Amino acid sequence: MSIKKEGSAWLVDVYPWGRSGRRIRKKFDTRGEALRFERHTMGGAKSEEPWNESPPDNRRLSELVEVWYLMAGQFLKDGERRKRKMVAITERLGDPIARTITERQFSIMRASRKSEGISDKTLNNELSYIRAMFNVLKKHKEISFSNPVDDLDPIKLSERELAYLNDEQVDILLKAFDESENEHVELITLVSLATGVRWGEAESLTKSRVHNGKVTFTDTKNKKNRTIPVPYWLYEKLKLHAARRKEQELFTFSLSAFRRALKRSGIVLPKGQAAHVLRHTFASHFMMNGGNILTLQRILGHSDIRMTMRYAHLAPDHLKDAVTLNPLKDYSER
Repeated sequence: MSIKKEGSAWLVDVYPWGRSGRRIRKKFDTRGEALRFERHTMGGAKSEEPWNESPPDNRRLSELVEVWYLMAGQFLKDGERRKRKMVAITERLGDPIARTITERQFSIMRASRKSEGISDKTLNNELSYIRAMFNVLKKHKEISFSNPVDDLDPIKLSERELAYLNDEQVDILLKAFDESENEHVELITLVSLATGVRWGEAESLTKSRVHNGKVTFTDTKNKKNRTIPVPYWLYEKLKLHAARRKEQELFTFSLSAFRRALKRSGIVLPKGQAAHVLRHTFASHFMMNGGNILTLQRILGHSDIRMTMRYAHLAPDHLKDAVTLNPLKDYSER
């Protein structure tokens, strides 16, 4: 075989003048260029015509960000936000010719951001955005050079604490709501606690999505619809609320009201957690009550089981063998 994949490159390995003649081996970033070179080499073996490689791609990083947005970014749910982030990265790097970017250059920029107090998670997100952009452009044959940050490792993060509310705290929180301030916040909270959906997903419920003892969530983070059964008493509350509403939407924006109620409750959460604690609370109680991890994955809508496995340690039988199989298991009887 004269063309084969070798790592991330395509290798042309040919004998234009037969096995007794000179062997030519050359690597290319894309299969298309490899095929062109093979045709030129084999077809012009007796010709002195030089191989005409493609001219170097001298587009700036900012230009490729625009190309990426037109080809893929505009179709992402957070495409606009990602583009803004990448434009900011481009400016910090000095808008270089994209193919000349080095991992060292990106690392220096990342270190500078770190010294400014930017969190490791944010820095990892920025790296992932740029890396994904180059991968998309490569996939669509828009660029022929290798991803310049493909081998740059993200910063290792400490496992984040996933706080959840115990039964007493749930009661305290629900009593902190003021219906005169916001009539929707308590019901949205109950939906989140009963289904594990994100606050925005619960907040965007419509009348038509409450049906037959279940609620259906659309326009989710992974763009897949989920239908989840709810307790009968909550279903009745939702139907009664829907009957009173003239609008198709069940709720109005209520996140600010939730945050005020959370503050009144006196419940202290880790930095960066507010309404998302409701999702963690559902998942944590689900596992503590003996739920199945695969069922939880489907309920939460995680595409990667590793996300759901963060709750596995809360299962009643998690690592229980540590008690019965340790070297001190019979120590009290000695």
